[in-house]
Amino acid sequence: MKKRKLGNCGLEVSETGLGCMGLTFGYGPATNENDAVALIQKAYDLGITFFDTAEAYSQGGNETLVGKAVAPFRDKVIIATKFGFLNGDATQGVDSRPERIRQVVENSLNFLNTDCIDLLYQHRVDPKIPIEDVAGAVKDLIAAGKVKYFGMSEAGAATIRKAHAVQPVSALQSEYSLWWREPEQEVLPTLEELGIGFVPFSPLGKGFLTGAINEKTQFDKSDFRNIVPRFSEENRKFNQAFVDVITGIAQQKNVTNAQIALAWVLAQKPWIVPIPGTTKLHRLQENADAVNIHLSLNDVTVIDNALSKITVVGTRYPQQLQQLVGK
Repeated sequence: MKKRKLGNCGLEVSETGLGCMGLTFGYGPATNENDAVALIQKAYDLGITFFDTAEAYSQGGNETLVGKAVAPFRDKVIIATKFGFLNGDATQGVDSRPERIRQVVENSLNFLNTDCIDLLYQHRVDPKIPIEDVAGAVKDLIAAGKVKYFGMSEAGAATIRKAHAVQPVSALQSEYSLWWREPEQEVLPTLEELGIGFVPFSPLGKGFLTGAINEKTQFDKSDFRNIVPRFSEENRKFNQAFVDVITGIAQQKNVTNAQIALAWVLAQKPWIVPIPGTTKLHRLQENADAVNIHLSLNDVTVIDNALSKITVVGTRYPQQLQQLVGK
């Protein structure tokens, strides 16, 4: 697998990464530890060198899993983790006080069993703490050798600029896919201007774009998608038209829906690195193979034109979580 550079600070990763959240959090029961470790190690065998975790994914449980899995090749991979939620719990609100950032980093170093975090994201902007103070705290951690690169997640353009002026931001992580293209309006132009990489999460629309989900799908009671308006049974029924178009395009090219969705993201900019997540080895292989599918400008135009005729129904977050986005 080829490499891509995230930003102008020297951070280089595989063309796609692996979002590890779903292995312990968010999409139903946690994956068996041995199976999860095997999946992460298989990702490395496939050329993936970029692994994404966070304090808020099981309050250290996900980080511990990632640290254990990558231990045999720790020096050859990039680990990204995140701070920013109160007590490491996304349901409790945000907390980016500098003293809290320092504590989370110490915790994460311990959970990950490493002496340095490669990429440290602020998980969500904390409106109570000046972003200059947040960036300054991370700058100090970089100077202390505990962090290498600074990232932000779901931040708005103005906040990104303020943070970048204090400590250069290497990457912004936000949702982006054929199903959610809002970052194209302000965020992507800002990143391109400042030389910041972009890491889309949910590039497969939380699984919906794969075609494996329809209005009859029953999610586990602990699955986050149960509270996402876009995933209500009625909205899934309406949104199926969107997936049907992707299915038709994938069939024409003799590839899968997921591969079209990932290839489309990769075709947007050379400094974009998606991080699809999965708990299944065959999906991991399928996603990794997407880097070999090259969409021409005409292909992208055809896809964009076909999907522009369809209105997506439902928001991507419930209101309480949407309030944390774009600050």
